[in-house]
Amino acid sequence: MKIRIIVSYVPRYRRGHHFHFVPPVTGMHLAALTPREHDVELFHEQVREVPVDDLPDVVAISFFSGFARHAYDLCDRYRALGVKVVAGGPHVSYWVEEALEHVDVVVTGEAESVWGEILKDLERGAVQRVYHGEARPLVGLPTPRYDLLEKRFVVPRVLQATRGCPFTCSFCSVPDLNPGFRTRPVDDVIRDIVASPFTLPWQDKVVWFWDDNLLVSRRWAKDLLRELAGLDKWWLTQASIDIVKDAELLDLMERSGCAGIFLGIESLDDPDLRSVGKRQNRAGEYAEAIARLHDRGICVMAGFISGFDDQTPEGIVRTADRLNAVGVDVPFLSILTPFRGTPLYDERRREGRVLEDRDWPHYNGYGVAFQPRSMSPEALLSAHRALWHRAFSPRSVLDRVSRGLGQLSPGGRMLSLAMNGFYGLKQLTGNEPATVKAPSEIRIAHPSIEAPPTRLTPLRLIRDREPRAVA
Repeated sequence: MKIRIIVSYVPRYRRGHHFHFVPPVTGMHLAALTPREHDVELFHEQVREVPVDDLPDVVAISFFSGFARHAYDLCDRYRALGVKVVAGGPHVSYWVEEALEHVDVVVTGEAESVWGEILKDLERGAVQRVYHGEARPLVGLPTPRYDLLEKRFVVPRVLQATRGCPFTCSFCSVPDLNPGFRTRPVDDVIRDIVASPFTLPWQDKVVWFWDDNLLVSRRWAKDLLRELAGLDKWWLTQASIDIVKDAELLDLMERSGCAGIFLGIESLDDPDLRSVGKRQNRAGEYAEAIARLHDRGICVMAGFISGFDDQTPEGIVRTADRLNAVGVDVPFLSILTPFRGTPLYDERRREGRVLEDRDWPHYNGYGVAFQPRSMSPEALLSAHRALWHRAFSPRSVLDRVSRGLGQLSPGGRMLSLAMNGFYGLKQLTGNEPATVKAPSEIRIAHPSIEAPPTRLTPLRLIRDREPRAVA
């Protein structure tokens, strides 16, 4: 069969991106799991438009909630041409009934355990409507299909070495969607890195671990870093801030070429952290923790969330200066979002604070999908945009980059300059986070392909449906 794998995407900025840092591992991994007798092609909508034609026998599509409206439009158009559509990923895992209105097959949870079965069932014309993937040990996984990647990604070598996270932050679906914390054999991880050379020097130099919390298992992590130390790479990933309490781990991170760490600091105020179960963080310890990473030359990227109950619009905007004061090298700024599958969703729903008239584009991390306690949704959105402009003003960007020149390793300096320049250029050119348009304002991506109009069931009509269990 001819299989077209699509990682769906909708630009979250007014004019999208001029260049793209890293591809999600989803498409490459699914392609690697596909038996070689099938003809596979991979499309990332982030970098190129997906053709809507009847050339593939099967389209496999993955997407987040914020992209669901557009992804369903694609699915409807393929099905109108007679192409079978299989959908997976975090959105359809929790909104199975809605997804089945637009696709032939829904895959919940992790696909490794069912993908081969789905393909066999498609070939014999006996496919089921829903397959429940199981969380299995990460042993024997193939090397991602880097050969199928588009050439426009700055860092193409992205891989997963672990899956899951032991923490239970109330806004995060990872503990439910990817239960447990599992590690791959170190030899398999090193194989994937060594087996994936790239033409451009910086592409071959950098390894991006697409993990939720790479360094949780200290013994395993130290074994991995000892092996990495002999590869002469720069690597980056996401981890929890408690890594700074292990001096041996920090030393190994430095020796193995750690260029940057993304920390989910979320808030600079302890009541906010406690309200979402982020008990592993202590706001008063941030500055010292970041300094310890800087001592090793490691660039600190930090996620911050706007929309906690005790925040004010003025306080949100001031966060830009506070982030700089504790030493954050690259801030990532999002809005609290009640995704289904999270305790936050259940809590906001019980309180009647999920905004039922707002559909999926409001769930892209830059929109407001709930009623804040101390301000209007519009005030929260405005405060977030003001924070974004302030955090990436020329002065703030210059201050962070200049500081990094004296504190960071060569890899850390490159990362700080690239990421701050990326967002700083957007701020200078007015390419800010986009405001969500109403459904009637959305331009159909492929008007030449006749298909039934995309129908999204109003959220108020589907909220009472129980989600299918995620294995």
